[in-house]
Amino acid sequence: MQYKLILLIFVTLLSGCAAHLPIEEQDAAPEGDVDVSKIPDAIPKYEPYSKYGNPASYEVFGKHYSVLESAEGHVERGIASWYGTKFHGRRTSSGETYDMYKMTAAHKHLPLPTYAEVTNLDNGHKIIVKINDRGPFKEGRIIDLSYTAAIKLGIDQTGTGNVEVRTIVPTADEHNVTIKAVPLATPFAVSKMEKMPPSPDSSTPQIYLQLGSFGERGNMRRMLDRLLESEINNVVIHQPNERRPFYRLRVGPLGDRSDAEQLATQLKQMGFEKPYIVVD
Repeated sequence: MQYKLILLIFVTLLSGCAAHLPIEEQDAAPEGDVDVSKIPDAIPKYEPYSKYGNPASYEVFGKHYSVLESAEGHVERGIASWYGTKFHGRRTSSGETYDMYKMTAAHKHLPLPTYAEVTNLDNGHKIIVKINDRGPFKEGRIIDLSYTAAIKLGIDQTGTGNVEVRTIVPTADEHNVTIKAVPLATPFAVSKMEKMPPSPDSSTPQIYLQLGSFGERGNMRRMLDRLLESEINNVVIHQPNERRPFYRLRVGPLGDRSDAEQLATQLKQMGFEKPYIVVD
C-alpha cells in the first residue's frame, strides 16, 4: 500500500495538474459571471521551453504520450474541452499555476509553453492561448481550454466544441536565432497606412506585426494575395528553416511598439484578424 502511494505521488508530480489524475471534487465553472471582455488573449512572446514539462515521453493512465521537439507548423482539428475549478490554483505541467481566468490551455504533445490560435469551427470565433499544461486525456479530445478561454470561444455551455489549433512560434530576438528575411520584390502603395516604416537597422532589434504563419506555401500565398489587394506596404516573408516549408507573413519593420499597436488596429479594421507584435 505504501509503495502504491509513493508511486501515485510521483506520477502526479511528473504529469502536472492537467494530467487529470483522480481527485475527489467534480470539475465545474466558478460561481457568478465572468466578464471576458476585460480579459485579453494571450500575447505570443519568445519563452524557452520548460525544464520540467517536456520529457521525450510520459505515461498517464497506462498510455504513453510523446512530446514534440518543436511547435512550428503544427495544425490539427478535433474536439476541445475545458477545465475549471477542479484544477484552479494547482501546479501545471510547466510549473506555472493554473488560473482559470487566464487564456491558457493544455495539450498532450506540444512542447510547453506553446502559443496557439484556436478557432471554433462552428461559429468562427478565434482566440490565442498559451499552452502550459498536459491534457486532455479523454479519448478524442485534442485540447483543454481554461474556463475563460472556453467562454471566449463559445464552448463553455456545451462543454466541448469542434476546433482548429494552429501554433504560433514567436522569434527569439535575444537568443541568437538566425532568421532568413526575404522582402517582396514588388513594391506597392501605402495609401491605407498612416506611417511609413523606417529603414531597417541591423544593429538594433526590429519590430514587426505578424499576420500569419503557414506550413504550406499555397496557404501563405492566399494570405499574401489579400495583403497585396489591400495595398499594404512592406510585407516581409520570413522562412525560419530553408530545409522545410514554413512561412511567416509580417509587416515592417516599424518604428516602435506604439506604431505597431496603431497599425494593428488599422489591420483589424481592414479584416485581418489578430495581428501580433514580434521583435526580430
